[in-house]
Amino acid sequence: MSDPTQPPVDPTSSSPASSDPARSTPAYEAPAAPEYPAAPSYPAPGAPAASGYGQAPAYAQPAAYGQQPAYGQNPYGQQNPQDKYNVLSIISLVTSILLISVVGIITGHIALSQIKKTGERGHGLALWGTILGYVGLLGGVIFAAFTIVLVLAAASAGTSYNY
Repeated sequence: MSDPTQPPVDPTSSSPASSDPARSTPAYEAPAAPEYPAAPSYPAPGAPAASGYGQAPAYAQPAAYGQQPAYGQNPYGQQNPQDKYNVLSIISLVTSILLISVVGIITGHIALSQIKKTGERGHGLALWGTILGYVGLLGGVIFAAFTIVLVLAAASAGTSYNY
């Protein structure tokens, strides 16, 4: 299609206007593609880090879609099993602090067993919950024994009240 406001052009004619170099070249030429610098190269994970001015930074390129992220991270923000605490270890510590020793001891032992199998965090919590549970249980037994001895001593004294 041609512009209707321009006169028709005969491509076979060799008129002086067609010998003009300004008219023989197209009015628009595609620009040349810009030249970009080469992409920087990054060291592989675990490679020694580059230091100094003008050298590549010491981090890996981001993982492409569908690949596993570097450094053991789970995709899509999922939590590693090693990153979460065992719930029973927390329950063990809290119940032992609140002097519910039997529950603290039982949940502490269960939590220690689960942590050994799953690799979750909370080993110290479960251990302290178990220890405090045993200390609380021992303290409760000593208190009960002292109370029983005190009541028996008061009953055998045979005090009489004179009015």
